[in-house]
Amino acid sequence: MRGENESCTAGPISMSYLTCLNYILEEWTGVEHIGDYLSYAFYIVWVLFPLAVVFVLPGVIVFLFYFSILLLHIYKRKNELKEAYSHDVWMGAKEMLATLWDGHGRIWHGYELHGVENIPQGPGLIVFYHGATPVDYIYFMARLLITMKRQCRVVADHFVFRLPGFKILLDVHGVLHGPKEACVNSLKKGDLLAIAPGGVREALFGDEMYAIMWSNRKGFAQVAIDAKVPIIPMFTQNVREGFRTLGGIKILRSLYERIRLPVVPLYGGFPVKLRTFIGEPIPYEPNMTAEELAAKTKAAVQALIEKHQKIPGNIFRALMERFETQKKED
Repeated sequence: MRGENESCTAGPISMSYLTCLNYILEEWTGVEHIGDYLSYAFYIVWVLFPLAVVFVLPGVIVFLFYFSILLLHIYKRKNELKEAYSHDVWMGAKEMLATLWDGHGRIWHGYELHGVENIPQGPGLIVFYHGATPVDYIYFMARLLITMKRQCRVVADHFVFRLPGFKILLDVHGVLHGPKEACVNSLKKGDLLAIAPGGVREALFGDEMYAIMWSNRKGFAQVAIDAKVPIIPMFTQNVREGFRTLGGIKILRSLYERIRLPVVPLYGGFPVKLRTFIGEPIPYEPNMTAEELAAKTKAAVQALIEKHQKIPGNIFRALMERFETQKKED
């Protein structure tokens, strides 16, 4: 006696493999018309797949962060004995992570850095527009270390220091939480220091119009004045097209203002073209007030945006720029 599954090929006309599979599943499950349910399920998956992808891709950046942390722990374990004899035992680890992140930037975004000649040999305060993620700053920091052997510290929001496992990563790269005195001391020691005055609010609630959201912040200008260093404006083209947020939802904005935590979901991770442009430095002038310097810096960053960014930003256009063979001139 032939089994039920053999009946799929019985007779002069054989069933298709999908029809046969449908027949077997109906026999096993006892559900009639299971093929209709499966077709509907596949349709739902097909419709929702792009939506799933845009929320899953940002996880790649999270993975790279924690992979970097794992590498630092391994590096620390292997170099514990050297710590007492080296002035910077972490230099090898920094170069390793710079290679990792620079490779990701090159492959995924075709990352370019323009205007490095505007970075002074001594200390300086780099002021940049904050995208939905700081990934463009990380690419900049990695490229700077690889090509110029220079390190750049950065000021981060307080919530970054609460992220599980991030302590070693923040310590190795000298990330600062503030206060103003710590920033001034870092600059007086000869460091490059970077800050995004818009902070988390600009990151979460900025959009494709690239409006600068600094409010009346002038603390960064006072830091530059107290340390007597120039300010270097910086902007990354298409940074809003790589990652976007749902910051336009009013309830999320209200929730952020209450708890001051980044509760706004991210989506994207698109392989758009990223180019970082460094503008001409704004020199220290002893007679300039913090208000005047802040306004001058904002105008300099705005000028970079107007020169290098097509507004409103467009994801498809930014993707096409990624595959252009001719590099954009400075």
